[in-house]
Amino acid sequence: MIPFLKPLHKYILFLLLLNILLDGAGYILTSVVNINLVCSDIVILSLIFSIIAVITIVIFLRGQTKEPDSQTIHSLVSVSLKFLLEMVLALVWFVVAKKTSLTSVLIFFVIYLTLTLFSVWIILKTLKNKSI
Repeated sequence: MIPFLKPLHKYILFLLLLNILLDGAGYILTSVVNINLVCSDIVILSLIFSIIAVITIVIFLRGQTKEPDSQTIHSLVSVSLKFLLEMVLALVWFVVAKKTSLTSVLIFFVIYLTLTLFSVWIILKTLKNKSI
């Protein structure tokens, strides 16, 4: 078995639970409070941000099984790729899809912040015992 897959299963399960929590909170928010928010927007955004987070985590954890020089490159690539993919998503979401209402912008950045903190938490947890 590939060494980085063991912690990856645990992180993906936690990410799935986090997505269920985000989607559930979005559903409760749309049903209780009268705002212009579509549940499908929350689900789509959380799914796309989750895919970006999984890509980042896979690249980072794969790099942790390599020699020290490669670990640094993998870490930089994972964080840079995450940043670029999220910038492309923001461009598509706000310019192409024209989701520029206040609620859409707030939901975008709440989900962005939540899943970015999740990715940073995993990276910091992994690097706590091992420096790059």
